[in-house]
Parts: sequence; C-alpha cells; structure tokens
Amino acid sequence: MASGASSSPMVPALSLAVVLLLALCGAPGGEARPPPPLHGVRPLAFDEGYAQIFGSSNLALLRDGRRVHLALDETTGAGFASQDLFLHGFFSAAIKLPADYAAGVVVAFYLSNGDVYEKTHDELDFEFLGNVRGREWRVQTNVYGNGSTHAGREERYDLPFDPTDDFHHYSILWTSRRIVFYVDETPIREVVRTAAMGAAFPSKPMSLYATIWDGSAWATLGGRYRVNYKYAPFVAEFTDLAIQGCAVDPTDDRLSAAACDARASLESLAVPAGQRAAMAAFRRAHTSYSYCHDRRRYPAALPDCAGAGLPGRMFGPDGMKLHRRHRAGAAAAARGHRGARDDVM
Repeated sequence: MASGASSSPMVPALSLAVVLLLALCGAPGGEARPPPPLHGVRPLAFDEGYAQIFGSSNLALLRDGRRVHLALDETTGAGFASQDLFLHGFFSAAIKLPADYAAGVVVAFYLSNGDVYEKTHDELDFEFLGNVRGREWRVQTNVYGNGSTHAGREERYDLPFDPTDDFHHYSILWTSRRIVFYVDETPIREVVRTAAMGAAFPSKPMSLYATIWDGSAWATLGGRYRVNYKYAPFVAEFTDLAIQGCAVDPTDDRLSAAACDARASLESLAVPAGQRAAMAAFRRAHTSYSYCHDRRRYPAALPDCAGAGLPGRMFGPDGMKLHRRHRAGAAAAARGHRGARDDVM
C-alpha cells in the first residue's frame, strides 16, 4: 500500500471534464517503448496539471518543468499529486529508479482517494521496492477497493531489465470494467470486474500520486535491511507523466462511471487480442508472488482469481514462485543462511 502520502491534501476539480494531460515530458533514452495510448499526446508542464504535496526542496523541476526529481534524505521524502480527481482514466509515467544501494527505499506511482474516503478508500499502485547492492529492485502492483486492505490483491514481479539504467514506462488503465497494469508497451496484469468482487473493485474518484519514502520497516527482506542514509540522497526521476481521464468533483455524482468511460474513450484502450499473448508470457516468466496462490493468507482463492492466468504448479503455498525460491535457497545455503524466504520477498 502506498502509504507514504496518506496525509497529503487532494485538490478536487471544480468542473466535470475529460482531460488529456502529459506532464514532465522528456525524451527517455534506451529501448523502452511507451504504451500505445500515449502516442500523439501533447505535453504539459508540471504546474499545469500537478502540485507538490510534501518534501520541500526534495522535489526539483528540470527542463522547464518537464521532468521531476524526487529525493529521499535523512529529513524527508517527497511527492506530488494531480490537481484533479478522476473517475477512471489512463495514467502513465516514465520512471528511472535510484541506483546502487537502495534497501528500504520505496518509490510509488499510484491512484488513491484516502484523504477523501478515510475508511473506505480505493487504491491502485505501482510500488518499487529497493534492495541491497547487487540485487534487483522489485515491483509490486496492488488493488484495493472500499477500504479492502485486509484482502490485499498484491502481485510482485522481477523485471527483465535494470530499472535504474534508464527510463521505463509504467501505466495503469482503470475503467468501470477492468484494471490493466503496463510495463512499457506490455500489459502485465488485468483485473476484470466481477459481481463477486462487489465494492472491492475501486469505484470512487481518485487522484494520481508519485512519491519516494522510507519503507525500512518492511520494504527489503521484511525489514531486515533498512535505509542507509550514507548513500543519500536517493533520487527517483519522472518524465512523460500522462493522464487521459474524466476529471470530476467528488461532491457531484451526476456524471456516471459509464459516461466517464465513454467520454475518455477508455474501453478502446483495453488489451487487444494481439497483446494478450505478450501479457501471458510476461506473467509466466516474471511473476514472483501471486496473492491468488497464497493459501496461507487465503485458504480459498478470492473470486477474481479465476482469470489470473497463472498455473498453480508455479507457486508454493505462500504464493512465492517455486523455482525462484529453490534458486534462492541454494544461494542461501551456500552463504550459511538458515532460510531463503526473506531473500525472495
């Protein structure tokens, strides 16, 4: 759960409008390809669509407000949020994560309405969890609806690239029917709304956030390794940050979810047949934890797990990918460690 900005103010829109925003636009290098919905979008500067929510001088604007640096040091992290709340949309950012030793550091790109609905909040997250030198960052996606944090729908992935070397796009599509997470041009997870999910499917207006903060208590090997400020500042870079969505006033419910989807043409952005094979291949190769296969937390799978598309034989009873655990177990034994589960979490 991206809790680093839970006390941050959210600024509601004063009008009902479909907006198309692209802020902090730079030219990410390397071979990362943006998801198709970003093609042809006009860029906007930071102050046209976003506002700082905490961090004082730890947020820096570069290239005339078209790139943002968020830093974590001994005093604070940093973060920003969209000026509007949205009822559905497509949200994307090109992000470059801090390099070298980053244990305990959490970078989050997420949607939330926790400041408006404290006890029944919705949330959709990309969380990037730092690690010790020589080990990869881990990426987690979360889905929470109506305060359902007791039933977390977390998945965790090993990326097929080093996210500290260059910018890569991370995107979330949220409609009344589905939620899709993308890494670059590849969809990596789809949650399709079912009647059985009920209010656990996010359905209330949310703002977009980007934050960096100290997650020492849990982020790296269950809290075994904490942030070492000898390596500070830890800097996450954001560019190509886009929103295509329906901006709303949360006190005015006249605009329906279906109307917002139609105005923003969101269902046209759903995963096409040609990309489903790529999504399945990514999930088989790179999913390292699946809540749908975690029988220690959920003796009976949650109702939305029917479409998870990952065979149970890949995972142990705690939801961890089996071959990854075996590889880590051998390495732990060679180091003289007693166990390996923390090494892969």
